[in-house]
Amino acid sequence: MITDCFGTSPSFSFCYRAAPLALLIAACSPTGAAEEPLKRPAQMSEENRHPVSGLEVVPLTVSSAEATHEFRVEIAASSAEQAKGLMFRTELGPDEGMIFPREPADVASFWMKNTPLPLDIIFVGVDGRIMNIAANTVPYSLDPVPADGLTSLVLEIPGGRAEELGIAAGDTVEWGK
Repeated sequence: MITDCFGTSPSFSFCYRAAPLALLIAACSPTGAAEEPLKRPAQMSEENRHPVSGLEVVPLTVSSAEATHEFRVEIAASSAEQAKGLMFRTELGPDEGMIFPREPADVASFWMKNTPLPLDIIFVGVDGRIMNIAANTVPYSLDPVPADGLTSLVLEIPGGRAEELGIAAGDTVEWGK
């Protein structure tokens, strides 16, 4: 016979073992304040959401003296969204990507854990210019991929795309804030 946690059945001992675990899980859960995404001024429609990640999608432009390149990028705004990034994604269109706003700016370092696609990881400085590009990063690698300095934004695009488009250090990056 199974009774509740106050009875004398075998489930009684389970409840006393499970209760501390439940309290621990509740105590370790993230709070709302720590996971607040960046505030966006406009109400978003389904058209502004990525069908896989559910993240907001905005336009981003990379400009050099010779050319301008347009991308549609997902915004990884919260710490949870940034921790997941493009993990487990098996497709990324040639003009798609993901951005990681850094507020406040810091010296960013990324890795490719659980990421099956090679990526170009583009580090953007506080002046809005590309500092360095980690090209064709190795899928699933746990090796750190660091920025060369204070980073206000990190852009991930399909591996090899930056070279293909001639995107380089010094180019300017603007996105729909």
